[in-house]
Order: sequence, then C-alpha cells, then structure tokens
Amino acid sequence: MNSEIRRLGRRLMPAALALALGAPGAVQAVKDVTWEDIANDDRTTSDVLSYGLGTHAQRFSPLEKVNTKNVSELVPAWSFSFGDEKQRGQESQAIVHDGVIYITGSYSRMYALDAKTGKRLWAYKHRLPDDIRPCCDVVNRGAAIYKDKVYFGTLDASIVALNRENGRVVWSKKFGDHKVGYTMTGAPTLIKDQKTGRVMLIHGSSGDEFGVVGKLYARDPETGEEIWMRPMVQGHMGRLNGKESTPTGGLASAPSWPNDASTESGKAEAWSHGGGAPWQSASFDAETNTIIVGTGNPAPWNTWARTPEGEDPTDWPSLYTSGQAYVDASTGELKGFYAHTPNDAWDFSGNNEIILFDYERNGKTIRAGAHADRNGHFYVTDIDRLAAESDTVWKQAEGFISAYPFVDGVTWTDGYNAETGMPNWVDGQRPRPPKKGEERGESIEVSPPFLGGKNWNPMSYSPKTGLFYIPANHWKMDYWAQNVTYNPGAAYLGMGFRIRKLFDDHVGVLRALDPASGEIVWEHKEDMPLWAGTLTTAGDLVFTGTSDGFVKAFDARTGEELWRFQTGSGVVSIPVTWEMDGEQYIGIASGYGGAVPLWGGDLAEMTRKVSQGGSFWVFKIDR
Repeated sequence: MNSEIRRLGRRLMPAALALALGAPGAVQAVKDVTWEDIANDDRTTSDVLSYGLGTHAQRFSPLEKVNTKNVSELVPAWSFSFGDEKQRGQESQAIVHDGVIYITGSYSRMYALDAKTGKRLWAYKHRLPDDIRPCCDVVNRGAAIYKDKVYFGTLDASIVALNRENGRVVWSKKFGDHKVGYTMTGAPTLIKDQKTGRVMLIHGSSGDEFGVVGKLYARDPETGEEIWMRPMVQGHMGRLNGKESTPTGGLASAPSWPNDASTESGKAEAWSHGGGAPWQSASFDAETNTIIVGTGNPAPWNTWARTPEGEDPTDWPSLYTSGQAYVDASTGELKGFYAHTPNDAWDFSGNNEIILFDYERNGKTIRAGAHADRNGHFYVTDIDRLAAESDTVWKQAEGFISAYPFVDGVTWTDGYNAETGMPNWVDGQRPRPPKKGEERGESIEVSPPFLGGKNWNPMSYSPKTGLFYIPANHWKMDYWAQNVTYNPGAAYLGMGFRIRKLFDDHVGVLRALDPASGEIVWEHKEDMPLWAGTLTTAGDLVFTGTSDGFVKAFDARTGEELWRFQTGSGVVSIPVTWEMDGEQYIGIASGYGGAVPLWGGDLAEMTRKVSQGGSFWVFKIDR
C-alpha cells in the first residue's frame, strides 16, 4: 500500500509548472466583497460567495426562473477547458461575483472566467514540488472570496491569496510539511467574529492517512497571518496570537488516547500522529459565534494501535476525531464535540458538511445541525447545546437529537442509544489484530466501506420541501487488520481492504430524506458511484452530476428525472446557480477522478470506461 501511494504521487504530481499566468484580459472594475455580502449569500441571487451558498451551508438557491416546468429547455451557454495535461479530479465548487466566475482546478490551479462568455480573464498555477502526498487524488474543492482577493489551498500545504483583478499572489502561507502528508484540498471559508467584529479566513489541513495531526486555522484575510490554531487530537496544544494557548479538550478531561504518559509500548505513537484533520469546509453560527466543522478519522485506522493492551476499544474514543467540532470563533477554543463514530475503526471520518437548519419537534423549533456521515447514518444535533459554554467538551448525550440510516445494509451498528447518543456496537465488526507472527488478521465484511455511505460530496437542503438530498452509495468491503508502524510520508493505516458492490443493479443512489422521521421520500439509482454534490432551488429542482458524465435535474418533491446533459467526462464536483441579466444560469465542473478510481477496489474497474477531462460547463434556458 505504501509503495503504491508513492508511485501514485510520482505519476500524478510531476514537478509543477506553475506560475501565475498573465491574463488575456484582466477583471475590470473590481467591486469589493463585504462581510454583509457573504452573510446574505443564501438570500441573494446574482452572486455565489461561499462554499455551501451561505454560512449555513444549505446549498439552496431562492432562484426559480428555471423550474420543473421549463428545466428541460436548458442548453449549454458555454464551456471552458482547464487545459494542459492535468485533466482529472475536478471536484470544485465555483464562486461567482460581479460577472466573474472563480473556479479552482486539480493540481492547485485557479481560473477567472467571464460569466457571460466563458472567456479566460486570468489563470494561476501553483508551483508544486514533486514530493507532495495527496491521499485521494490531486483535487481542489474551491475558493473563498473577500474584498479584492480570492483564496484557496494547495497540495503542498499552503494557502494562497490572489488579487481578483489579475490573479497575482498577494500572500502565500505554508502551514505544514507536505513531505510527511500535510496538504489542503477543501475550500476555505470566511467568518466574522461577533465579539470583535473581525473577519477571519478559516481553513483546515488534510492528511489523516499519513498520520498527521489535523489542525484548524484562523487567519487575517488581508495578510495571511495566523490568529489561532486548534489541533483536533485531545491533548495537543493550540495557539492564539502566536503563543501556546490550551491543550485541546483541556487538561482535566479524561484521556481518550494512550498518550505520551502511557507505558504501553507503541501506543503513544498513535496519539502523536493522531489524524482528526478538518479537511472539509466549515459552517458558521453567528448567534453563538461558533465555527462548526467535521473532523477526520483517527490515525492509524487500526483501532488496536489506539487502545491499551487488554482494554475494550469502545472505552477509548480517540477524541476529537470522526465527529463534529464546535469552535469559539474568537479564541479557537473547542466548545463542544459530538462523535459520529467514537474510536473509529473503519475510516468513516466525520468531515462531511454540517448543514444548519430549523428542526421542528413537538411544536418547538430547535436550531439544529444535519450531517450525513460516511458511516451510513444521518444525524440531527442540537447547535445551542453543543455550542454552549460549559466544563464539558464531549457532549455526546446533550448534543444528540436523532440518527437514522440513510443507506441500506449498515453492519457496524444496529442503531443509536437515544439516552447517551452512542452507537450500539455490533460484535465482530471491529477487525481483530493479527495473531503473533502473522502480518494480517482475519477478514470480515463491512458496510458501508471506508469510502462511505456518503463521502465528501455535499448534500443540500430545501426549506421549501423540508427534505435533504443526499448523494449516497451502496457498497461493502472485505476488511482486515495489519501490523502498522509510523513512517513519515508513508500511509499510516494498519488495515487492508477490498471494496465490492452491495447490490447488482446499482451503486449510486440519490435519496431525499425527511429529517423528522428518517423516511426516504424518494430515490434515484445510478449504475456507478455518485461522487458529485447536490444543489436545490426554489424552482423545486435538485441538480447533481454522475460518474458517467451527466449533469441531471430532478423534481425535488417526486424524484422524477427532468433533464440531463452529457459533459464528456465524469462529474464529481458541485453545481451552483446564479442570475445575470435577468436569466438564471447553472454551472458545474466536469472531469473524473477523486478517491474511487484510486481506492475503489472492484468499483475502480468500473471507472476505466470514463474519459478523463477538465472543463467548466454553464447552462441556461434557450430563448
């Protein structure tokens, strides 16, 4: 496995070309983006200013000019090719402002395009070293925008600010050692500290599969200087204003890892390289001044390497990994945490988006978070309880409202305890370590596999229908434990696997879920895995893309497929919509890649028929 990843790195990441390219036509008359613009992103229609179409990340647009009655009339307005030989893994969501589209591409690139014509205004190509360590393809999921700058992360563990007018670098900050596995694939986000009025750029790190310690950062968007940093492994020290602040979780917390004080041989190593990377984008709750972000899997995957000898692994939850973290915007202190998969043994992680919405129960409105996890469960959690100031950080019982399976065939748990918020573990689903003198343990069958009931690709929510639209997958894996030792820059898993189909007739399944009951209201099946996000609109439409190259629109209430268009390569990105000159546009990137063709086992074989590509497509009604 380690040598395979190193070969992949050499194959996918040649010494990069990069440079900021002068543009054939710079952006004209740059209009500053204010915090008020970003805060109102979910209510305005001419711009797309944030990852998730608003700080609550609902991916809902109030636009309804394109609707169930006329969506069949959508045609391409234009398309743009990202160019050169780097045509793979386009997972980006576009930003749109003042007639300009800012779209990132694989291999740490960004383009500014005229939203009306698709003309390239400028391009930036980051100079990448040849020893980067991306676990799951050379993807980038999007940019952030504020004032006269756009921001994005790079595969060599840097974050870069570019001038929106010409694409030139304003500042660049390296936050980790890419040689040991630190990288950045998620889109940064902007928030405003409600106590100080200070706008901050928030981003995380990636690299759990290489045994890095995941970290969340707040920066000054003007200079890039760090304001605070919060590690997501219990006991690691945070920073505030350039000085050590507090250990994550506090010193008084009961240990959830064997740490440096442990006498167990080899156990402290896992704590030192513990994972927990918050590599997806954050949501923001202004009312409690709280950043809400998912945290990644513990490292290594092998749960026995994180459990003292002779003890039950379920008693050692490996905090604060594989869950949702509630972080004080002013200080970076961890206020609350809910673990989706305590002491995660399956790489279920917890990074998928947390959507903030109003949840109705017994005639009362609760400010809630919704999360569809790789472990196959859809969670509703209580924002106010998890964000409340208290002496307790791990608020498993306090934060739990409900959890429902959103995919079929879940094997590792048979449900959640409503009193404790903890999963009911199924015996035999946590692979046992190899016997003495052997290299691997006995194989078991697990569903979902580590690629998840849903992976990074974000779901959406419609306040009109009250439903969540989840791009899900039905598959399973053969899974076994292996001996593991940390080696900087090498995969730190301790597990082996082979992913296979769960059902003969499909893998991907788009599902509409009612958060009050867990009912699947409708579903649409796809032969290949679904790896694109969803967008819903006031026109009662759901947009998404498929691995065999289609952009599709569905009736949000019934699930009827109303429109499709073949882009020429697999779609693994996120659609957006905006209004310009009185017309509604839909935009989406095309270009197959991501984790499935690299890690998908039997499912990776299906992807060989998909053409490589790298382009951005824009559609509108033909008038």
